[in-house]
Amino acid sequence: MVPMAVTNERLTNPEAHADDRLDQALRPSRLHELIGQDQVRQNLEILISAARGRKECLDHVLFYGPPGLGKTTLAHILANEMGVNIKITSGPAIERTGDLAAILTNLRDGDILFIDEIHRLGRSVEEILYPAMEDFALDIVIGKGPAARSLRLKLPHFTTIGATTRLALVTAPLRARFGAVYRLDYYDQKAIQEIVRRAAVLLRVESEDSGIEEIARRARGTPRVALRLLRRVRDYSQVKGNGVIDRAIAIQALDLLAVDNMGLDDVDRRVLKAIIEKYGGGPVGLSTIAASISEESDTIMDVVEPYLLQLGFLDRTPQGRVATQLAYEHLQIPYNNHKESQPRLIP
Repeated sequence: MVPMAVTNERLTNPEAHADDRLDQALRPSRLHELIGQDQVRQNLEILISAARGRKECLDHVLFYGPPGLGKTTLAHILANEMGVNIKITSGPAIERTGDLAAILTNLRDGDILFIDEIHRLGRSVEEILYPAMEDFALDIVIGKGPAARSLRLKLPHFTTIGATTRLALVTAPLRARFGAVYRLDYYDQKAIQEIVRRAAVLLRVESEDSGIEEIARRARGTPRVALRLLRRVRDYSQVKGNGVIDRAIAIQALDLLAVDNMGLDDVDRRVLKAIIEKYGGGPVGLSTIAASISEESDTIMDVVEPYLLQLGFLDRTPQGRVATQLAYEHLQIPYNNHKESQPRLIP
């Protein structure tokens, strides 16, 4: 099977790459700099203004949605707007209750604790987090057996910001302790164009509107992917062109990177072709698709499927995945419209 490390380095993979750290300077640091996610931004403006007016820390906030849409960026923005420090960790990194206790006892009044992939917290760790979020207290058990006793330590008032790509995996008791829950959706074409244009200015790259539009069209509605494509097109323009990103240069660069005009890359096309050419368009199970193209099932479900579903190229049915007529047309494969339609699975 294809090693996960190789899969993760796909240009269109919305999960973070090692070189995405270069995008830190391109991220907005204030709420007024945020492009897109209008409803979330308006709600956060009210949340921040109300907390400032009461001179309190922010309520606990949970962001959920596909990867690469700015959940971490929003956490940093909230910290900047409130003028407080932010401590960053992730669910898998907190393995023991002692790890979380050490983090909590080092927080100061008003600080923000950002927990990425919060759905991957262990159950015992969550039990420590509940009173910390609700009562700002840390319960510690000293000793063992009959001599054991519980000690409650007071914590400064702080804000927990959680981020998850799988809201359903966040336990109900933990989810209930977040006062504000916001979903981040894929960005529309106009918003992605503005993000790419702003990044091009910050990178001091000359660009034309047509080149910016071409990059945005293939960015899958995801800022992280858009910035990644911009860097690669910039490199191509520097080596093969005159340093200016126009439509022709953008098309040449992205075609060379095997990212088509709908943002599909080689893995996306292999998934669709496997369903169409090997299994007659479906329905076919996820594990069967994964085995047929030597790919991980989780990668297909978490990275490939969401965008194909958004485009309408794929359907989920009770019997399995089905390629739609739009997928046939995009791949320029004749569509058999006499096939019996499959009932759709309502998520």
